[in-house]
Amino acid sequence: MATQGGSRRVLVVGDSLSAEYGIARGSGWVALLERRLTDRRLNAAVINASISGDTTAGGRARLPALLEQHRPTHVILELGGNDALRGLPLRQTEANLTAMARAARDAGARVMIVGMQVPPNYGAAYAKDFAALFATVAQAEKAALVPFLLAGIADDADPLRWFQPDRIHPVAAAHPRILETVWPVLQRWL
Repeated sequence: MATQGGSRRVLVVGDSLSAEYGIARGSGWVALLERRLTDRRLNAAVINASISGDTTAGGRARLPALLEQHRPTHVILELGGNDALRGLPLRQTEANLTAMARAARDAGARVMIVGMQVPPNYGAAYAKDFAALFATVAQAEKAALVPFLLAGIADDADPLRWFQPDRIHPVAAAHPRILETVWPVLQRWL
């Protein structure tokens, strides 16, 4: 989806957490972001290029065409969760995020990295290293950082109320909270 006009073009490249998996179209955090920008009369178009199930490798493969087609001024990279669910090597995830951040920056866009965390059953070391790689890439590539997209939801006292039965995908009621996690960084960044 894209709004018409706008000197700023925000491209969101993400997975199911940004693609409105299992919820009504228009109720996800990216659609809510688009409405907020419009309501506040901020001159920005939002392009949601998120695909459920996407990995950092998939995003890396798709990004050049997206940059060419949309010529974004800002790129939000919300990928990596599916890499962890598939047990892909952390170095591969980090390399893909780094390559995407550089490609977006080289195309003239500002970059935001949106971090993810994995459940503790992956092992403490893996979980710690996975969460840290987003900050590592953001710092190395001088990108804005949202440390954990699901902050305030996954770590809520009753997190199950915020998730669909699969316990992975947030319900529609969680998406305003997700936007509130992203918004403070995004607002300064725009």
